[in-house]
Amino acid sequence: MIELIWQGILIGIGATVLMDIWAIILHLAFGQPKPNWAPAGRWFRHLANGTVFHDSIAAAQPYRHELALGWTGHYAVGVLYGIILALIMGPEWMTAPTFLPAWILGIVTIGAGWFLMQPGMGLGWAASKTPNPSKVRLLNFLAHTVFALGLYGTALLIG
Repeated sequence: MIELIWQGILIGIGATVLMDIWAIILHLAFGQPKPNWAPAGRWFRHLANGTVFHDSIAAAQPYRHELALGWTGHYAVGVLYGIILALIMGPEWMTAPTFLPAWILGIVTIGAGWFLMQPGMGLGWAASKTPNPSKVRLLNFLAHTVFALGLYGTALLIG
């Protein structure tokens, strides 16, 4: 069990790194803004105080270290998803990983953003209050598919 947890930590880190590389590629190739993890850090900080939903995270009380907390939370969530995949799929999958389980988890995890984090930060359900919700949803789908590729690829490397 401990070995599976360590493997889950590694695949979660690998997948999150790949997702961040994807964001850099989108920025360099298409001018897509880089992710700003400061609002997420502010949101994570307010979670500790019991506040989940904000009309606008920008209007919420700032936190001095919100960018660092945002990055930490981003990687902590990625690690958590890696551990979940490793524990659900077990040692057999870790020694011979397949893409489908990683992709299913990657797609399922979009729900956390659409139905918890985005409305929590005042962006509406599935980014419905953003200027272009369809674009945000497509980018979320692509990013989580890249995350799934990272889970799978890292599992191949360490398996």
